[in-house]
Amino acid sequence: MIAAVLILSDKGAAGEREDLSGPALMQWLTTKGVKTARYQIIPDDFTTIATVLTQWTDEACCDVLITCGGTGVSPRDVTPEATLSIIDRSLPGFGEAMRAASLKITPMAVLSRAMAGIRKNCLIINLPGSPKAAIENLESVWAAVAHGVEKIGGSTVDCAHIHH
Repeated sequence: MIAAVLILSDKGAAGEREDLSGPALMQWLTTKGVKTARYQIIPDDFTTIATVLTQWTDEACCDVLITCGGTGVSPRDVTPEATLSIIDRSLPGFGEAMRAASLKITPMAVLSRAMAGIRKNCLIINLPGSPKAAIENLESVWAAVAHGVEKIGGSTVDCAHIHH
């Protein structure tokens, strides 16, 4: 499996804040045997986010595209809206599972608008911006990611054998 990591941060893109989430996510992915093909930091801007998501998925650079940041309720948090504008299909279970797992850790999880969807043959997952929350959220859905990527890619293998 090949991943791409897109960090959404005005301060990070301007060089005013060191990105800790991207390196943490890429290190975590490496422990799962996943190669990161692309990594970029861009501002919290709807058009920029939608453009990069579209380019990366249309170029088929990765099987799973992980965004990090912009999933809260601040005025500049527009990652879910940008993602919704470019996906072919939504996967609401990802957001539900991530929020359920996060609620066990913090009551602030109810403010998360993280989501996931499919564009072409790519699974896009929105994660919160902090390294800790991003990893916790990704861990909460990771068991479904490989099978989801296979199915998105056209696999006809039955999934009944996965959980007996």
